[in-house]
Amino acid sequence: MSFKSIFISVFLGTALIIAALIFNSKRPVHETEQPKAEFVRATGKCATCHRRETSAVVHQFERSRHAEKGVNCLDCHQALEGQEQRVHNGFTITKAMTAKNCSQCHATEYNQFVKSRHGAPAWAAVRGVQDFTAEQIAFAETYHAGAVDRPENRLGRKEGESAIDVGCLGCHDIGKPNSDGSIGSCTHCHARHSASVALAREPETCGQCHMGPDHSQIEIFHESKHGALYNAQKREMNLGADPKRLTTADMSVPTCATCHLSGLEGLKVTHDTTERLSYWLFAPVSEKRPSYHQGQTAMKEVCLKCHAQSHVERFYQEAEGVIKDTNAKIAEAKTLMAALRQEGLLTAEAFDESIEFLYFDLWHYYGRTAKHGAFMGGADFVQWHGNYELLVKITEMREIATQLRKNHAKP
Repeated sequence: MSFKSIFISVFLGTALIIAALIFNSKRPVHETEQPKAEFVRATGKCATCHRRETSAVVHQFERSRHAEKGVNCLDCHQALEGQEQRVHNGFTITKAMTAKNCSQCHATEYNQFVKSRHGAPAWAAVRGVQDFTAEQIAFAETYHAGAVDRPENRLGRKEGESAIDVGCLGCHDIGKPNSDGSIGSCTHCHARHSASVALAREPETCGQCHMGPDHSQIEIFHESKHGALYNAQKREMNLGADPKRLTTADMSVPTCATCHLSGLEGLKVTHDTTERLSYWLFAPVSEKRPSYHQGQTAMKEVCLKCHAQSHVERFYQEAEGVIKDTNAKIAEAKTLMAALRQEGLLTAEAFDESIEFLYFDLWHYYGRTAKHGAFMGGADFVQWHGNYELLVKITEMREIATQLRKNHAKP
């Protein structure tokens, strides 16, 4: 074989290798960073039994970051102070895992979580103050005045215990007070044995609870440009990227977690979903939060990773315009209800007259929807699912009020 032939062969071989390396470098990170062989299978007594009895949890754990880092079953399932114990196949474990188990390693994340509305305020929104200790009440009220020190939900009582247990608390037990003194459960967002950051970044994970007429964030997200782009580009994203090292190369399109929690390109990571909020959007008449300026500045920092300053400022100006107009419409309805009560035309009992449900729908469903739509880029939710319904409901309320006054004036 001539020198020329050998040179050409070596050159072509080298070129193919370089081309393969370049091609591989362009693949999404989640395709190239696969678990090492030693992390593929769980071993030990726990895995031996559970591979036969509940095999799915073993496979979930095997694919988790916990398995990769050498965390074992007992590290999480061991009984901690204040937890009820049980003996399970020779192991003493906790009868029920809580956020306290996770906080052994994730103390910062837990401390941020309990300051958020996902903490005690979530449970209190249904059950009121009755299940909390004095210390827990004082702590939560420091961050969310009136959100925990409150009565049990009156509408829930009307609907019945089964509706509360299976419906309301199916979401609101993210802030359940546990017998060990901790609050809530991390597995609502991260799942039990996957312990997945990627799962917590999925819009549908938040959408398990943040959906429907009273807080339709998942529907609004999918209508928005963010949602359309996410659905088109999801396969190219690295949803499992380290939160402290997350970049726009990993996620060039935001999900709920990107805006509310993530440490995108050096920004602070947080598990307090309220840190970047500026208004009490859930309230009938939405006012600025005490941390209005800090919250708005923090959220705008996230927006500026993708958008120009002028766009961000215009977006906020328009959203606050929707809040102002929506507040005015709800304030009119609120004043109308107060006048009817003062005139003795409504009973003291909650939710026993049709106008009360109209008023509740007006602010709790359509008012919230319009405001959330404005801050999340959901035009249809600002208009047809929001302002149009506000107009319909206030018209119906005016007519009922007129009739109630007419009936009361009859001799």
